[in-house]
Amino acid sequence: MSHPHPELSPPPELPEGGLRIVALGGLGEVGRNMAVLEYDGRLLIVDCGVLFPEDTQPGVDLILPDFEYIADRMDDVEAIVLTHGHEDHIGGVPYLLRLRRDIPILGSQLTLAFVTAKLKEHRITPVTQVVKEGETRKVGVFDLEFVAVNHSIPDALAVAITTGAGTVLHTGDFKMDQLPLDGRITDLRGFARLGEKGIDLFMVDSTNAEVPGFVTPEAEIGPVLDDVFHQSDQRIIVASFSSHVHRVQQVLNTAHAHGRRVALVGRSMIRNMGIAAELGYLDVPDGVLIDLKKIDSLRDDQVVLMCTGSQGEPMAALSRMANGDHKIQVNYGDTVILASSLIPGNENAVFRIINGLMRLGARVVHGGNAKVHVSGHASAGELIYCYNILRPRNVMPVHGEVRHLIANGALAVKTGVPPERVVLAEDGVVVDLVDGKASVVGAVPCGYVYVDGTSVGEVSDSELKDRRILSEEGFVSIFAVVDTATGKVIAGPQILARGFAEDESVFDEIQPKVVEALEEAIAKGATDAHQLQQIMRRVVGRWVSNRLRRRPMIVPVVVEA
Repeated sequence: MSHPHPELSPPPELPEGGLRIVALGGLGEVGRNMAVLEYDGRLLIVDCGVLFPEDTQPGVDLILPDFEYIADRMDDVEAIVLTHGHEDHIGGVPYLLRLRRDIPILGSQLTLAFVTAKLKEHRITPVTQVVKEGETRKVGVFDLEFVAVNHSIPDALAVAITTGAGTVLHTGDFKMDQLPLDGRITDLRGFARLGEKGIDLFMVDSTNAEVPGFVTPEAEIGPVLDDVFHQSDQRIIVASFSSHVHRVQQVLNTAHAHGRRVALVGRSMIRNMGIAAELGYLDVPDGVLIDLKKIDSLRDDQVVLMCTGSQGEPMAALSRMANGDHKIQVNYGDTVILASSLIPGNENAVFRIINGLMRLGARVVHGGNAKVHVSGHASAGELIYCYNILRPRNVMPVHGEVRHLIANGALAVKTGVPPERVVLAEDGVVVDLVDGKASVVGAVPCGYVYVDGTSVGEVSDSELKDRRILSEEGFVSIFAVVDTATGKVIAGPQILARGFAEDESVFDEIQPKVVEALEEAIAKGATDAHQLQQIMRRVVGRWVSNRLRRRPMIVPVVVEA
C-alpha cells in the first residue's frame, strides 16, 4: 500500500489527460468530509462537511475543511455533489458558498431540502439540481451516474464520476442493510454493472473497516425499543442525530404502539423532521406528535421527548438537561435512550452526560448496554463484498481515522487488489490517476479552519493552546512602573493570579526578584518596555514552575513613568 510521506512537497502540474483528487477533510478523521476532483482544468467537489470540536478545542463551534487550495479557483468549480444529508457531509456548504454563491449543488431530494433549510439561515439561496438513483448527469467535463446506497439517513447516493482519465466510484457513507426500514437497499446490481464497465478508482467509506462481519439490520432495533418502552412507567427521553429519520420513525412507531405522545426538542430536530415528514420520508402516525408546550397536560407515562445531543455536544438539549439548565428537568425514574453510536473523540463528553443523567436518577439505555443503535457504515464483510463485486483497479479508502483507512486498504489487498494500487492518503495529500494508475504525487497545505461564534478561520492553533493553558494552568498578570532615567522600579510589581489553589500572598517572595531583575536590566541599557516585560515573564515563569509546578499564562505590563 502506498503510504504518503509526512514531508511531501507541492504537487507538479497535472499531466494532460490525468485526474487529480485532493481530500480537504475526512481522511484521518471522522467528519469534515470533502474531496476535490480536477480534470482538464475544471473542478468537481464531492461533499463539504464539518467536524465537531473535542475537549482540546475550547470555544470552537465547528471545524471546516480548508478551502485555501481552491479559494482562487472558484470559477473553475463545475458543481458540488452531496452524497447525503448528514452534517459531516453538508455542514460546510454555507461557508463554501460564501466564496461563490452560484455553484450548482447536486443531491437527492431530502439532502437538498436539508441543505436549503440550512442555507436559509445563512441568507443564501442555492442553485440546486435534484438527482435520483439511476440518473446520469453531465456537469462540464464530468459525467456523473448516481447509485442508491443504504445509510442511516434516507436518500443516500454513491456517485460514479467518469472523465477521460477513467471512472471513479465514490460511495459516500454506506452500508448493506438487507432489511432497511424504507426498503431502499444498496444497489449491488448497479455496483456490479459499473464493475463490468471498469472502476479505475474506488473511493470507499472506511469508518467500520476494523469491525468484522456485517452490520446488524435496523429492523432489529424496533423490538429493543419496544422492550425499553414496556419497562418504562415514566417519561422517556430519546437522543439521536437531528437528521436520523429512520431512528425517529422507529420512536414514533413504538410510542404509538404504547399509547405515548412524542414532542420534538431542539431547533434542528424540529426543522429536519418537519422537512422529512413533508417530503414523505417520515410517516407520522395520527395524533402522535405533540407540541413541547403541551406535554405538561399529559401524564409522565404518556410522554416521549425526542431530542439532540447523543454525542455530548455541550449546547445540545440532552447536555443541558444533564446539567440542569434546560427547561425540561430530568426526574428520578425517567428513562433516557442514547440512540446513536459513539463518534471517536466524543467518548468523554458522552460518558459525562450519562453520569450526569444517572446522578439525577434516570435510567440510561445506550449502545453499551442495549442494541438501541446500529452503525450506518459498512463493516469488513460488506466492504469485501464490494471489492469482489467491483474488482477496482485502484483503491483509495476515505472517511475515517488513519487506523480505519489502513484497515480498509488491507481488506482491498485481501481481495486481490495489488498493494501498490491501494493509496493511503490524508487530508491535503494529492493523488493523481494517470494512465490507469493512482499514486501520491505531493501535498497541499490543509489545516483546520475553526468557526468560533461569528468568526471563521480567525482562531489559530496557538490561540487554542492559550485557551487550554488558561483552563488548565491558570493566569498571572504582573504590573510594574519603571523610571528609566533613575533606573528604579517606582511602583509594583503588582501580581494578580487566577486559577491557583494557593493564596496570592505566595507571590510576595518573588516580587523582590522581579524588581532586582528589572533594575539590573535598566542599568545595562534596557529601556524598551517589551524587553522589560519579557524579563518579568521569564523571572515569574521560572519561579512559578519551580515553586508551584505550574505553567500558567503570564501577561506582563511595564509602564514607563
